[in-house]
Amino acid sequence: MTEYHVPVLLGPSLDLLDIRPDGTYIDLTFGGGGHSRGILGRLGKRGRLYGFDQDRDAASNRIDDPRFTLVESNFRFVRGQMRWRGVEQVDGILADLGVSSHHFDTGQRGFSFRFDAPLDMRMNQRATFTAADVINTYDPERLTRLLGEYGEIDTPYKVAACIGRARAAEPITTISGLIGAVKPCTPKKDENKFLSKLFQAIRIEVNHEMEALRMMLEQSARLLRPGGRLVVISYHSLEDRLVKNFFRAGNFSGEVEKDFYGRPQVPFELITRKAVVPSAEEQAGNPRSRSAKLRAVAKR
Repeated sequence: MTEYHVPVLLGPSLDLLDIRPDGTYIDLTFGGGGHSRGILGRLGKRGRLYGFDQDRDAASNRIDDPRFTLVESNFRFVRGQMRWRGVEQVDGILADLGVSSHHFDTGQRGFSFRFDAPLDMRMNQRATFTAADVINTYDPERLTRLLGEYGEIDTPYKVAACIGRARAAEPITTISGLIGAVKPCTPKKDENKFLSKLFQAIRIEVNHEMEALRMMLEQSARLLRPGGRLVVISYHSLEDRLVKNFFRAGNFSGEVEKDFYGRPQVPFELITRKAVVPSAEEQAGNPRSRSAKLRAVAKR
């Protein structure tokens, strides 16, 4: 049996959370529970941990511990979910934004081009909007925009045109159908890299990941008590740029606002001046950690 997900940067993320034994913490991306178990290992009897995950598959990894509560919700709703549970402030929040190994290795979920399956890619299987909807209903302009912005594909208009020609003949409903549709514009030398970018773009769109990330960061800032820590692990430049800007300035443009006297008005103190990356040893043991970047701040 393969492991659900290997927790990335486990030691550094726990250290940067600066866990208080009697504190209240949130793991916004519970998944296989690796980070959550690490947090619980540093909490005392009075400590509390809430784990968020919108994927019902994660419920099978629920931790049997009176200090732990699993919240089956997208992390974009973190503040409302916590207030509903009577929690107004917390001591630390952790988010690992990577897609779990479970999702990539479960072929029928449609996250990986290594398998043939329906075009799905839903993190929340209760949702109805799928990758097939993106591929078959978006007009060429909208497809071009998302492939360029979310996939950072060099010639997104060519890829959108390939998809348009293929779906004009018949709907594209499977992974093999999509790979075949984009074959004419797939570079022969970097096929895997190209397909990774393509699938990333579609996955981000299906799950509204960038919008959810913005909402999560804003709500986390309001949930943290003064001195509380926010630790985020990102995996591609779009995520990391948003996180970096928000940590630096408290907004997504990254421009620091100043008061009448020219003093910076920022909500956080930077704990990590530069992103923390996995060690060579961790990257060798877990290749999917290679693109990870960890950043941490403390609430002022």
